[in-house]
Order: sequence, then structure tokens, then C-alpha cells
Amino acid sequence: MKIRPDILRVYREVHSWVGICAGLLLFVAFFAGAISMFERPLQNLTTPALDLPPPTPLSQTPALLEQVFKAYPQARRSYTVVLSPDRSLPGRVAWRSHPPGHGASVLNVATLGSDGALVVRQPQVSPVASFIDTLHQKVGLPLPPAISRPVMGVVALLYGLALISGTLVFLPTLARNLFAFRRIDGPRKFWLDIHNLLGFFSLPFHIVMAVTSVVFAFHDPIFAVQSRLFASPSARHASVDGSMPGSMHAGTPGPMHEIADGHPGPHPAISHDESALLAPTDLLATLETQAPGFVADTLFYSHNGRGDMTLRVTGHDSRYSTRGPVAGFTTMDPRTGKILSADYLPGHQKTGFAILTVFFALHFGSFGGNAIRWGYVVLGFAGAALFYTGNRLWVDARRRREKAAGFARDSLATHILGRLTPGWVVGCVIGNAMILAAAFLMPDLMTETVVSELYYAVFVGCIVLFMLRPRTTRPSTH
Repeated sequence: MKIRPDILRVYREVHSWVGICAGLLLFVAFFAGAISMFERPLQNLTTPALDLPPPTPLSQTPALLEQVFKAYPQARRSYTVVLSPDRSLPGRVAWRSHPPGHGASVLNVATLGSDGALVVRQPQVSPVASFIDTLHQKVGLPLPPAISRPVMGVVALLYGLALISGTLVFLPTLARNLFAFRRIDGPRKFWLDIHNLLGFFSLPFHIVMAVTSVVFAFHDPIFAVQSRLFASPSARHASVDGSMPGSMHAGTPGPMHEIADGHPGPHPAISHDESALLAPTDLLATLETQAPGFVADTLFYSHNGRGDMTLRVTGHDSRYSTRGPVAGFTTMDPRTGKILSADYLPGHQKTGFAILTVFFALHFGSFGGNAIRWGYVVLGFAGAALFYTGNRLWVDARRRREKAAGFARDSLATHILGRLTPGWVVGCVIGNAMILAAAFLMPDLMTETVVSELYYAVFVGCIVLFMLRPRTTRPSTH
């Protein structure tokens, strides 16, 4: 393929400047995103084990709930029956309680002891895995979502522009340079070959990431339109924390998200007569007949503003992709077990929702099981390497031009970027490693504040150390 030299120069300049503007932020997004592909297992590994009897058998859940409601009446407002207890949620029943004053809510888990007595504990769920995922969503910026999300959207748009321009620049030399590793020609050629190889073979993955990231950044108007076009009347007003049902990571809440809410979004009105509710075992039996293959993980019960009981069942089906990172969900009538909304139920969605679910699943890697997740981990780390090599190539090109122009040492811009790039990359890598190591070694001390402060202290410290290195002075050519 031949492209006129003047047009090629324009593409090269666009690729260089767009890449340098977004590259460092994208490095953090891809590096942290690769780690967060296994957010739930990491959360379980870093959460301290709780001194709690084994989970109550599911068939005895009604007896457990009776004791929970007697001792903690406020739990009636919203509670979760955990079908697959793990270290983060070790009890059969979980709910949030709010201490007096304005303190944060407390997570409670309950089970029955060997003597049939109620046992309640407050697990200290590790925030490290959640922090890394949030770091990925915010492209590393310690800003509130209202600010970081639009920034992420702009970065994603620049990212898409860099992909297009970079591909067009590389096409004329595709045949001879695709598998070239020119070590003998110096480090610049070697890094260029690695950059081109990573970019070319992961191009479809990067296109998906760029497009979906733009959608996530500006999801509010997009999902307002979706709700009008596709949602059934029963699900049209469903929301969690004020966000649309399909919005980013909150779109298909996992067990921790639902419990953390403390209150559900409005669902179809159902009678509040709790004595008529089906037992969990009976609910699962009716769910199996209506949605064979769907494996439920949690049963989330709550009262809406009118005192009506609602039920949302979160789970997965290995045959289908899911709208969220790990799960889909359905709303059910807790008296009869009838499915009321299948808009987010894997394998039972209408065509419009199913298409949008595929779109989300391509970003989250929520299809194909662990093989796909590990593939996304590799592609995530490869993407981070792509952005690092891009910045390094830009710095090397600037230095060559400055040397040719007679500069005795790096200009200020070249010096700053030449130090910022390795400092940023090393800070991100070591920062993530430090908070993970601290979570394993000192799990009881790792609060959300401590995790955030530790990461950014390491991150900023590495940047400062690299910045303090003296500016490069070139040897005289005379």
C-alpha cells in the first residue's frame, strides 16, 4: 500500500502527539485493568479470614433469617442470601447496618452455630482489588468520577485517533517490518519494532477498548436512549445509586455492590407480606425451570419506598456473555418465583439488549470463562507496554532532532518527558505491587484511605526520584 509522503508525515505527527498526550494515562488504565480481570479472586485472597462457623445449609435459611430479623430488625429493609459464600462474604446472610451519627455503614454476615444460635460478624473486606479497578476506570487520576470520567472519555477519543493514524503510518512498511527485530541497528529500531508488533496484532482488542471506553465515559445520555428504546416497562426505571442499569461496572452489580448499596433501586411492586415469600431452595427450583443453566450467586431482597418486597437474583451462565464484569441478573416475584424482567438475564434477553451485552462483554472479557480472562490479562499488559514504547520512541526522536540542531543537552520538554515516562511507569508498577504486598502482609491495616495514600505516595515518589536526575549533557562533537 502506497501513501503520499506528505500525507504520511501528517499521520505520523498526529500519531506522535496524540500518543504522547494520552500514553501515560493509558498505561495506568491497561496495567491496572489487566490486574482487575481477576478482581473477585484478588479480593478474596487479600481479605482476612473471619472466625465464623461454616455457612448455614441453604435449606435452613428461613430459620436463620427469623433469628436475624429478631435480633436486627433493620435488616428487613434489605438483605442478601449468599448462595456461594467465600472469604469476602463467608456467611449465608449479609446486610448493611448504619451506626449512629454519620459514620460509614457496616457489613454484617450471619450464620447459625453448631448449637443453632445466631452468630454475626463484621468482615473487613479488603479494598485493594476494588481500588485497582477504580484506578483503571479513572486512568490513574485521583479525581472524583464526575471529573475523571469525562477525562477518560477524551483520552479514549485520542486513543482511537492514535490507533487510526498509527495503522496508516505502519501499513506501507507492513510486509518488511512486521516481524523485524533490528537489535544491531540500535535500541531505537528495536523499540520501534516491538511497538509496531504489539500494536498490529492487538489492534482489534484496542479498537474495542477505545470504542467501549468512550461509551462508558458518556454513558448517561446513551443509556437514557437505551432505556427509552429497549427496556421493558418493568425495568425502565430500574437503577442502582442513580445510574442506569447498564452503566459501566455498576450496571450488573455483584454481591458486594448490592450489599454496599444499603438500598435497592425501584423494582416492580410486589406484596409486602413476607410470610408468603418462597424459601430460597424453592426459588432456585423455579428459576431453574425458567432459565436452565443460569447459576444464581445471590438473592437480594429489599423493600421499595412503598414497603413492597422486591427480589433481584444475580448470577451467571457460562454459555453466554454477561452485561457486567462477572454477572447478569434478573428480577423475580419472591412469592411465586416468576421472572419479571429478563433484560439483563444471560441467554434470555431481547435482541437489542443482547447486542448491547456483547458490546459490554467485549470490554469486560465476561465471556468464554477463565481462558478469555487470561487472554485479556496478556493483552492488557501488552497494551501497557505499547504505550510505554510509544513514549520512549517520541523522546528518542526528539533527542535526535535536538542533537542535529546542535543542542548540547536535552531541552526542558524533552528532559521532563524523558524523566516522567519511566517515573510514571515504574511508579504505577511498584505502587500496585506495594498495595498488593501490604494487603497480604498487613490485611488488618488496609483501609480505603491507607490503600490510596500508599499507592499515590509510591507513585509520586518514583516520579520525583526520576525527575531529580540531572539533565543529559551530550558529548561535544568537536
